[in-house]
Amino acid sequence: MIIRGGYNVYPREVEDVLYEHPEVADAAVIGLPSSDLGEEIGAAVVLKPGARTTAEELREYVKHQVAAYKYPRKVWITDTLPKGPTGKILKRQIVPPPELDRR
Repeated sequence: MIIRGGYNVYPREVEDVLYEHPEVADAAVIGLPSSDLGEEIGAAVVLKPGARTTAEELREYVKHQVAAYKYPRKVWITDTLPKGPTGKILKRQIVPPPELDRR
């Protein structure tokens, strides 16, 4: 669970919305440190081959389907997500790109 400004956000709920997007192959929602809110919501996304959507488009897609405090403010597209032997995404090993700190 991510606690953003006193609100509880369940990563699975946001991930389910991302998986509904036709160009998303894999997604992981994690909490990112925030000096203002405690945690901010971030999403690492792997696109399907040939997909051309952007991080901003994915953010807007989720924004219109969940409560205002739940959508990920920081979204980045990556080639792969770390997975264990069973194929489960290892969220603790996800490292957001450094340029997200400047936003």
